[in-house]
Amino acid sequence: FLLAAFPALLFVRPPKLPLRLYLAFGLTMSVGQFAFLFSAIHVGMPSGLASLVLQSQSFFTLLLTVLWLREKWHANQLAGLALAAAGLVLIGSAHGATMPLNGFLLTIAAAAMWACGNIVSRAVGRHGPINQVAFVVWASLVPPLPLLLLSWLIEGPSAIGSALQHFSLQSFAAVAYIAWASTLFGYAVWNFLMSRYAVNRIAPFTLLVPLVGLTTGWLAFGEELQAVHLIGGALLMVGLIVNLFGAPLLARLKLKT
Repeated sequence: FLLAAFPALLFVRPPKLPLRLYLAFGLTMSVGQFAFLFSAIHVGMPSGLASLVLQSQSFFTLLLTVLWLREKWHANQLAGLALAAAGLVLIGSAHGATMPLNGFLLTIAAAAMWACGNIVSRAVGRHGPINQVAFVVWASLVPPLPLLLLSWLIEGPSAIGSALQHFSLQSFAAVAYIAWASTLFGYAVWNFLMSRYAVNRIAPFTLLVPLVGLTTGWLAFGEELQAVHLIGGALLMVGLIVNLFGAPLLARLKLKT
């Protein structure tokens, strides 16, 4: 996050938004989500299953949009989420990895933080069109100190020193990708979509993350895809199609009849 903020903040001005939105976004989408997620992995949560459980953020987002934003959900969107959830369960069942309870609960907490970040993104959009890249750049100033403090308390200073001592060119490439491609570009695009369109139409797209991961592993590393992966992926796609296009299709069918 420090690399996402510097040196970019020297070239972009912060959008004119209340300070509370910068703090809320940084503390939920960044600090809360990743602190809980990395803690879950630290206590034994398999990373593959963590990526699946993390997608429960769609359901937390559903709850928060109804309670906070008063956005209405339609039957086709609920049906689409149910199909996508079934696909996630199928994909997860193929891994056969153990899931420690504390790791599971920490991952659920990370998903809840992501959902809260989605609501903040929606609140940002209500202030009118803004430069989303600039917003992400300046909001990236929030996470470094809290995450450093948590790392100091949980992992200890020796672990931090060891990580810095063994920091390599490959490590920098990984950090640069996360900072510039994943954080600046990814968050900016995501915030733009969340601020412009209804949350209940955009949030379910994150359910494609496991499917993309499986496909990338198959194409890039030759990892085996099982039949249950294909069936689960198909359910995910059908669920998203129902969520996005179910209502217009039903309306057309009613007109024809």
